[in-house]
Amino acid sequence: MSDLRIWAATPDDLDTVLAFWKTAAEGTSISDDRDGVERLVARDPEALILAEKDGELVGTVIAGFDGWRCHLYRLAVHPERRRQGIGSALLAAAEERFARLGGRRGDAMVLTHNETAHHAWRAAGYTPQEQWRRWVKPFTG
Repeated sequence: MSDLRIWAATPDDLDTVLAFWKTAAEGTSISDDRDGVERLVARDPEALILAEKDGELVGTVIAGFDGWRCHLYRLAVHPERRRQGIGSALLAAAEERFARLGGRRGDAMVLTHNETAHHAWRAAGYTPQEQWRRWVKPFTG
C-alpha cells in the first residue's frame, strides 16, 4: 500500500481524529474529547498513529506502552476503506513501535459485541483471553 501515509498524530490532527472516530470507531470512550486526546499526544507523542490515503484520514490506532505492557486502542478504519490493508498497516506500525520500545506482547481493547472487529483482530494474529475481565472505574472531578 505504497500510497498510504502513516504518521504519529500532532496536536493539529486532533479535531480531524475526533470527527473521524464519530464515523469510523465503534462506540465512544470517556476520553473521546479534545482534552483527552491532547493529554495522550502530550504524554506520548508517538502513541496515536494515523493513516491517510488520497489526502483523507482513513485509519487510526492508539499504541500505548507503559514500560511494561503494550496496549492497543481505537483501531478504526473508515467504513468505505475497510478490507484494503489499512488496519493491517496500522497494526504493523504499532507492533514496530512496541518492538523498538522493548514490548513483548500486545493487548487490544475490543468491544464484546463488535464481531467485525473480532474478525479483524483474529486475522492479525490476536486471540481473546476469556479468563480476563476488564474492571473500570470512571474518575470524576
